[in-house]
Amino acid sequence: LRMDSYLIQMNGNSDVHVHRNGNSLSLGKVKSRKPRWAVRASEMSKKTFNPIRAIVDTMKVEPNPNKPMISLSLGDPTVFGNLPTDDEVIQAVKEALDSGNYNGYAPSVGYQSCRQVVAAYYSCPEAPLEAQDVILTSGCSQAIELALAVLANPGQNILVPRPGFSLYKTLALSMGIEVKFYNLLPEKSWEIDLKHLESLVDAKTACLIVNNPSNPCGSVFSKSHLQKILAVASRQCVPILADEIYGDMVFAECKYEPIATLSTNVPILSCGGLAKRWLVPGWRMGWILVNDRRDIFGNEIRNGLVSLSQRILGPCTIVQGALEHIIHRTPPEFYHNTLSFLKSNADLCYAALSAVSGLQPVRPSGAMYLMVSEALMCHFQSIAVCSVCAGSCCPAQCLPCLLKM
Repeated sequence: LRMDSYLIQMNGNSDVHVHRNGNSLSLGKVKSRKPRWAVRASEMSKKTFNPIRAIVDTMKVEPNPNKPMISLSLGDPTVFGNLPTDDEVIQAVKEALDSGNYNGYAPSVGYQSCRQVVAAYYSCPEAPLEAQDVILTSGCSQAIELALAVLANPGQNILVPRPGFSLYKTLALSMGIEVKFYNLLPEKSWEIDLKHLESLVDAKTACLIVNNPSNPCGSVFSKSHLQKILAVASRQCVPILADEIYGDMVFAECKYEPIATLSTNVPILSCGGLAKRWLVPGWRMGWILVNDRRDIFGNEIRNGLVSLSQRILGPCTIVQGALEHIIHRTPPEFYHNTLSFLKSNADLCYAALSAVSGLQPVRPSGAMYLMVSEALMCHFQSIAVCSVCAGSCCPAQCLPCLLKM
């Protein structure tokens, strides 16, 4: 075995000399690299676009001075002050803050005691949960992000409702995940077109997103329709990401069924949080519930969620400290009054829009939204309606344009 030794020597004039076992060889001058700045935005940042935030964050609309202003708000119930949270919810945070027990770092998945509170609140015989089945997140948006990231790889695809919440596409495309849109049927109160849905499934389909109650349709799926959705997922062996942030925010004539309570074999990641039902979206408290009665996810998905959550350190610790108080002490009257307010404004919006020639609103059954002629999204937690045109509108389709005409 021969071992040669080398010594490379450079002088200040960029002359290079190589010494091998005592023998010297000159390679002459070597052109040196001149450093240059070349800082560019990442591909992920270039692929990230949220149309709702892009519109709202830059919106500067001058109202018609000859007409009274109608507030067009977002799905943020705090904007106009007419939907405050309950005093018990505020008191819970005050007590958590005053205790001084929640100023440090919490585990990335949330305090064990808080995960247990959420598990106990949502657990039922049809869909039992334990603390290990709960991941606390910074709002429902992060819950959706983590759920997508653990289920899908770049190059795979996900099935997303149309019309639907734009964040699904925003997150997926930034991760290199293809989005396939399945249709909702306005003539059937925005039920899923099940044949179209199933036709989209292929070998690269990673998950199906089911948003119920719906943003932006305001629809609430019946038990029988949810069972049909589960049948498709079961036949195709596709897990479900259930966006249920508006769970229980349904009007009296409807009943909300968490999809996990109806599933015997389809594994489901259910995403929810405090934002809507407790009217505190800025507190950024969400969660993922792992429902997997057949242990199809195994440990891999749970471990993956833990690993992904460790990229940052979870939701606000003070709100975590208040969580048990919020869930257990919020009076039933608060939920009832909130729904009554939303229902009365939904009826007002539906009646007003129905009277406009050319508009065909679909009566909502819950949440904070209604849809008109498949082109207009309306929020009714404020007195009137809200429209987001998703980047393209014309006066015949867009309510703000109609109001200014």
